[in-house]
Amino acid sequence: MSRWCASLTADDPVGQVAAMGGRPVRTREGRHALGLLDGPGAATGPYRVGDVYAIGEVTLHNAPELRSRLGADGAPGDCSDGELLLRAYVRFGTAGLAAADGMFALAIAERDELVLVRDHMGARTLFHARAGTGEGAAWAASTSLRALQRWPALDTGLHLPAVRSFLTFAYLPGRETLLRGIHEVLPGRCVRLKPDGTSVEETYWEPAEVADERPAAEHAGELRELLESATARRLPAAEPVGVLLSGGVDSSLVTALAAKLHDQAVRSYSISFGGDAPNELAYSGLVATHCHTEHQVLTVPGAAVAARLPETVALLDSPVGDPLTVPNLMLAEAVAADGMSVVLNGEGGDPVFGGPKNLPMLIHELHRDEAGVDSRARAYVDSYRKCHGDLPVLLTPGVLAELADAPPVTDLLTPYLAQGQMTSLLNQLLHTNLRTKGAHHILTKVERVTASQGLEGRAPLFDRAVVDHAFRVPPRLKLAGTSEKWILKEAVRDLLPATIVDRPKSGMRVPVQQWLDGPLRELGHDLLLGGSARARGLFRQDTIRSWLRREGTLLPRQGGKLWLVLTLELWLRSFEVGA
Repeated sequence: MSRWCASLTADDPVGQVAAMGGRPVRTREGRHALGLLDGPGAATGPYRVGDVYAIGEVTLHNAPELRSRLGADGAPGDCSDGELLLRAYVRFGTAGLAAADGMFALAIAERDELVLVRDHMGARTLFHARAGTGEGAAWAASTSLRALQRWPALDTGLHLPAVRSFLTFAYLPGRETLLRGIHEVLPGRCVRLKPDGTSVEETYWEPAEVADERPAAEHAGELRELLESATARRLPAAEPVGVLLSGGVDSSLVTALAAKLHDQAVRSYSISFGGDAPNELAYSGLVATHCHTEHQVLTVPGAAVAARLPETVALLDSPVGDPLTVPNLMLAEAVAADGMSVVLNGEGGDPVFGGPKNLPMLIHELHRDEAGVDSRARAYVDSYRKCHGDLPVLLTPGVLAELADAPPVTDLLTPYLAQGQMTSLLNQLLHTNLRTKGAHHILTKVERVTASQGLEGRAPLFDRAVVDHAFRVPPRLKLAGTSEKWILKEAVRDLLPATIVDRPKSGMRVPVQQWLDGPLRELGHDLLLGGSARARGLFRQDTIRSWLRREGTLLPRQGGKLWLVLTLELWLRSFEVGA
């Protein structure tokens, strides 16, 4: 169990890696050092191909195809996934990275550069930072934000624009992190860090809209084949597999495909918040019975959420304001306790095939008075309904003054919402969802909580070939009238009861306000009104008190807002970030 770090500098690269907590290995060039870190992760290496070295967290789902492409002399049969990916890069360049399918974050020491590679969808995260400029520049990179925070050469601290972004989206949707000077590599990118302090970013894969007007039945048939292939390639060999089953169509289809394709036991896991809370156990139970899985329902009481929230938030390199994070961790613990190493999930159906977030945006498009991508981006931000509209009364005057000249949060969205790679509005929205919430919320949360338990969380619906196909399907077949994800449902209709396929999406209803009024009440008051929060100076205390008293609106939504603020405060404390 480990993660990795790397450095590029003329001044003692081995010492720089050691200072980050890594066990360093110097490469032949001498300017680089690579090292493994203690911590939950899948890092291995270093690997060497000729004069090129690499270290990474790499799981490939199409290793046989890559070996075939490299040929018998190109890849030894016993080489690891990390070495195989490096060999594909050395032979084919970024085309070799594009041909891979999997979860990976890789650092490559090549000549006098440090090359950083993040997988197509963003299943694994990767960060980098620079200290100094010109000939005196030094670079550091890691899959652990804490490691970069320990780098002595970096003068870091709280990055206020990222605070605003987190309160707007409930995650950080781009390159920025909450630590000043540390940036995240975007998915599908290869970033070359150079010894003179400059860097070059290359895109080796990005989803592309393709006009394909075949009949709906042909699209559904091809999609079914791709879903079966994606699921089969993610099943562990010769051992049982777990599946997180909510009862929605996405997790249900993954459960059904796993049960159909796996030659070992399939165990499904669902969440309950107790007898008084709304749940979907009837649906998940129906699917488990239909698919003949070994089914377990895990009850998550509010007291457990209160007790485990700080440690769960501390697992994340960037905070995620999702109240399901603690239940997700407890599910991962249950799966690991049953002896499994892989757990599948149904994540990806909404951002890839047209889930419920898109209808409000399409309605806005019909009625908006202002033309242009900026109006569309503002509507997208508003549709999140987090804390963006409350920032003038939530943030202190000093913070607002410092943010006055910062670029607007809509700048994070306009590259995807503008006419460019995607001409269809629905595809633009799906592209945005995939590259923001998909990469920076869904996948990163799943990866960190499962890795903490020695598991790999795998998402067949985020498969590269499945995503490529989704952008070939005409928009009218993804959102058919008001029927969301229509083509996905048609592709699996024979696998599941009609009750599951045709039910409207309800989502997991989490009793956040009950938790805040009950077991989290004391923790919330202590953290948000205590001396540490006041000293940090981010939030107006009168607004926090008002929200804690549930004042201010006819239909209160303070619970969700307080959850974001509480999550942020816990994360800042865990990383010891001051004012």
